[in-house]
Amino acid sequence: MDYSELDKHRRSAVPLQLDTIEAFAAGRLSRREFMQRAAILGLSMGAISAIVAACGGTPASAGASAAASAGASAAGSAAASAAGSAAVGGTMRVAAQKPVKVDPVAMQDLGGYGITSQSFEFLCALTPNNLVDIGPGLALKWTPNADGTVWKFDLRQNVKWQDGTPFTADDVVATMERLVTAGNSGLKGVLGPGGAVATDPNTVTFTLLGANGNFPYLVSVFNAQTLITPKAYAAGTTLDKSPNGTGAWKLTKYDPQTGASFVRNEDWWGGKTPLDGLEFIFFDATGPMVTAYQGDQVDAIIQFDILTGKNLLDDPNFTPIVAPAALHRQIWMRCDTGQFAKKEVRQALAYTFDRPALVQQLFQGNAQLGNDHVIWEGYPYFDSSVPQRKQDIDKAKSLLSTAGVSNLTATLHAGQLLEIPDLATLLKSQAAQAGITLNVAVESLDTFYGAQWCPDKPADPPCSGAAELGIVDYGHRGTPDVYLNAALKSKGIWNSSQYNSTAFDDAFKGFQTSVGVDAQKAACNKIETILVEDTPIGLPYFYNYLAGNSKKFNGPLYASGLGQMVFSAASKVA
Repeated sequence: MDYSELDKHRRSAVPLQLDTIEAFAAGRLSRREFMQRAAILGLSMGAISAIVAACGGTPASAGASAAASAGASAAGSAAASAAGSAAVGGTMRVAAQKPVKVDPVAMQDLGGYGITSQSFEFLCALTPNNLVDIGPGLALKWTPNADGTVWKFDLRQNVKWQDGTPFTADDVVATMERLVTAGNSGLKGVLGPGGAVATDPNTVTFTLLGANGNFPYLVSVFNAQTLITPKAYAAGTTLDKSPNGTGAWKLTKYDPQTGASFVRNEDWWGGKTPLDGLEFIFFDATGPMVTAYQGDQVDAIIQFDILTGKNLLDDPNFTPIVAPAALHRQIWMRCDTGQFAKKEVRQALAYTFDRPALVQQLFQGNAQLGNDHVIWEGYPYFDSSVPQRKQDIDKAKSLLSTAGVSNLTATLHAGQLLEIPDLATLLKSQAAQAGITLNVAVESLDTFYGAQWCPDKPADPPCSGAAELGIVDYGHRGTPDVYLNAALKSKGIWNSSQYNSTAFDDAFKGFQTSVGVDAQKAACNKIETILVEDTPIGLPYFYNYLAGNSKKFNGPLYASGLGQMVFSAASKVA
């Protein structure tokens, strides 16, 4: 232990950063956990690397440290590097899920997330390291106050909107006001009206409604609607109607049924992209995406499933992205009315899930067991001491008897996406063992999202028009805040279960205000325990993210697990 070097960083750290440094030095955080947490709290890559080395670990790469200290984002640095060493020119054809909405404020689907993020950018960006870390985007750095109630973001300078006007702190403030008004999935209850203030043209100060140790994640790629849009941008405007972002790609054509085209933004702050452009081709399912790739009709696939795309993993001409992730399905059950209002009935259905069989049959082992809560085992604060729920048909029957329910028959609604229709069929078979009859209804995503999962009306509370039972997809997040806030908190904007629990809300608030890892772990123990007991959702698995591209193109190509893929450094093989 190099105490001299360590003390230097202790002295310059704010209290939240110091807590993380001390936890790492004491061995309570792994190297990976420390690097993730330190980045969230605004420590520079140079400081992180020095602290790891001072504690006897292998420091982060010199290249990564230099890039961070220079204030370049991962995407910008990679693009500049690739442009200097690879062939320039050409277009990449990208297979993507058909978007439902391309309104940056109101979109809810992975297809929309992927399209809008090519033109608009986040304060905190995705990094190529893994599906958890974030780094500088339109913000160069961020610093919390002593208790995590105030965060100062220093913005990147000399950035222009694609129409040539300068990007300033006023654009960030206006964006945040729109998101607060809309009740954004991650910011609702965290940031209030007037909470974001332009301290100067290059600085925004966020004063939160309460302490929050994960706030940078809530203005990052992992809260997909927080793309920064111009000050004059009106809520409800779609990308195709106002294609004026700060990102690497300029939209030139958009057809909601067939695809979208982008060209290089010659004035992008990150440098000149090697590729001239991108062509997105929309699909309703992954099977046709894989077929299109095999027929040389596309060059990259943003996401595919193992059942239709296993052969790609063995294709010598394909570069796969395979990563454990918090991707999951939530089987929501209405807690306020109908056949699942009693928790014993919800528990009974959850006890019919044969989780290992689902993981094997749907993912051939490329997934991890879920336990009916949203705290993924890859999060540093996951608590493995909460008992894993297993299939128990006798228990399910007993719970139904206790609830006074017999001959339970319900419609299980599902969207046409990846393995979800197959999951619905397997759940129907497993539930039948306990005498539960599930009638499966598979619908197009636009119908499913609008009519079954979270209809616009009634608007108060949100999702109160949802069906009593269904399966909804959730993309990967680097922290569980959005899942907890939007899907499970009372009156959350995606709370299709209509779950309303003071005990859960208090536990979630405890997680939000916990600024140290030890405190976050304790809060997650409460959250996991409450959700397993109440079972507003069934969550049978978290599955690995699969994507990739043809070896006709160089990388790095990297993705969020949330529908976004970064192409700014991609180039054709010379």
